[in-house]
Amino acid sequence: MIKYFIVLLVFCGVNADKLFAQNLPSIQLDRPDQTECPFITPKKYIQIENGFTYEKVNDTQIFLSYPSTLWKYGINEKFELRIITELVTEKNNYQINAGITPITIGFKTALLEEKGIIPKTSFIGHITTSNMGSKAFQTAYIAPSFRFTMQHTLTNKISVAYNLGAEWDGATAAPTYIYTFTTGLTLTEKLGCYSEIYGFLQNAIQADHRFDCGVTYLLSNDCIADISGGFGLTNNAPNKYISLGFSYRFKTTKK
Repeated sequence: MIKYFIVLLVFCGVNADKLFAQNLPSIQLDRPDQTECPFITPKKYIQIENGFTYEKVNDTQIFLSYPSTLWKYGINEKFELRIITELVTEKNNYQINAGITPITIGFKTALLEEKGIIPKTSFIGHITTSNMGSKAFQTAYIAPSFRFTMQHTLTNKISVAYNLGAEWDGATAAPTYIYTFTTGLTLTEKLGCYSEIYGFLQNAIQADHRFDCGVTYLLSNDCIADISGGFGLTNNAPNKYISLGFSYRFKTTKK
């Protein structure tokens, strides 16, 4: 899988200027960090964000995603449609489940532009279907989730972003509250990095806190690669993970 990933990156880096228009700001992603960005996919563009992840939950449980894909379509300057699909394998002791997790559909809408202490702000809403996936991963109920995603530009090279929201698992009515906080640094015109803390909070359950960091490389205005990894900060968090990503966008019409 890794060799095909590398070939794809090289192809994109060599041919991207021929494949994509260069009249927009550089592509903005909701990965590789856990903090979703407030930027909207440009109008009439499709953006595809792929991630390949290996996660060691503990000594007996391993999770693989190959890939998780976020499909986005820009309706206008303030609204995008979103679909999330994910092919996974879960190994727990000697039991292995593999297949497609229930499909998630949703949207992102812009709320506020950055002005002084007011951050650039958007709202993301998702619904994860209960049975549109492999039987091993189906749930009893549909599972909603939402986030407010905010970003401050501190300098032309440094930004901070954070999310606040909640999600449901499709099995119970109890919500899990989400927080993220990330600092992004532009190293060169093409190279960037970030570090992040994030977590999940439930009533009567120990909080799950985690840390991750990563690097992005802009292959063209419309094509970007990333690598990231992280580890748990609390006993109930996964031990560690590593992820590779490849994302791109293209316009659906010339008009």
